[in-house]
Amino acid sequence: MDARLNLFANPVAAKFLRHINTAGKVVTDSGVPHAVQELVKLRASQINGCGFCTDMHSKDALHAGESQTRLNLVAAWREATVFTEAERAALELTEQGTRIADAAGGVTDQAWANAANHFEEDQLAALVSLIALINAYNRLNVIVQQPAGEYQPGMFG
Repeated sequence: MDARLNLFANPVAAKFLRHINTAGKVVTDSGVPHAVQELVKLRASQINGCGFCTDMHSKDALHAGESQTRLNLVAAWREATVFTEAERAALELTEQGTRIADAAGGVTDQAWANAANHFEEDQLAALVSLIALINAYNRLNVIVQQPAGEYQPGMFG
């Protein structure tokens, strides 16, 4: 299976990816725990049906020491006992921020307040940015039907 458009070879797409990758570095260095960042990226990717990002972020998380059990339960985090309250707050914010079109009010005040109980303002800014960023990556990959399964941790730098 080939992608409809090679995002890495097309000069416009490649330039765009370089810019959003730079934005991603801001989030990576933000102080939000790495485990939370990977859980957020994985959950949004699952919701959006992005096989490429689901593959990438599950492998990156596993490579960074995340447990297979926790990764297996991300999609069912509400019923799982393996996530901290802060991780659960971040996952709720991710789901509501990713499913904006499904909810008339967008992100609820309760979800925001819960996240604010666990993360400082700069971390909240980073989480919001991360949710927006992973949704952008998901949409790029889903639109071009980027094949999944071949990603290896570290292959993009």
